[in-house]
Amino acid sequence: MSAFFPIPRPDPADWLNHRIQPVIQGEYRVSREPDVVLSTVLGSCVSACIYDPVARVGGMNHFLLPGDDGLNKSELKYGAMAMELLINDLLKGGALRSQLKVKLFGGARVSSSFTDIGEKNVIFARSYLRREGFELVSESLGGQQARRLHFRPTTGAARLVMLPPTEAPPERRPSRPAPKQDPGITLF
Repeated sequence: MSAFFPIPRPDPADWLNHRIQPVIQGEYRVSREPDVVLSTVLGSCVSACIYDPVARVGGMNHFLLPGDDGLNKSELKYGAMAMELLINDLLKGGALRSQLKVKLFGGARVSSSFTDIGEKNVIFARSYLRREGFELVSESLGGQQARRLHFRPTTGAARLVMLPPTEAPPERRPSRPAPKQDPGITLF
């Protein structure tokens, strides 16, 4: 006769007993330390949490724009660059490309006053993973709510909290050059 041992539910407080490292817009982090939790808040931005469960190394990026339009997008705020740098650092850290697993988060439309950049980010992220042959194991994408995300890079565990509209991160408008002024006009 076999005994039944229920699997204990994770204690929410357990997430707080780790070293939390923030990943802000335009950044990425990689870790193989078991006590590290990567954390971010997402509105229209997307984070890819990528990990190798065998090598016990993982990381998270946080990109603002897709950047897959063929132009030279060499900044981390663009998804194409953020994905490449994260994956390259994971491989340098001992991960095997064939073992990488991916979880995607974000891409909300938290403001109706902007174009739906969140949807463009989601389309880019899914397309990138298909094109590169990575396994997508879970996602929480789209909608209208911002998300607070905690990710354990060594295990791939993720904790997600949907935020009320008042806690949504501000969306950044693309910067426009200042209008040129006629040097012969004096403004008061």
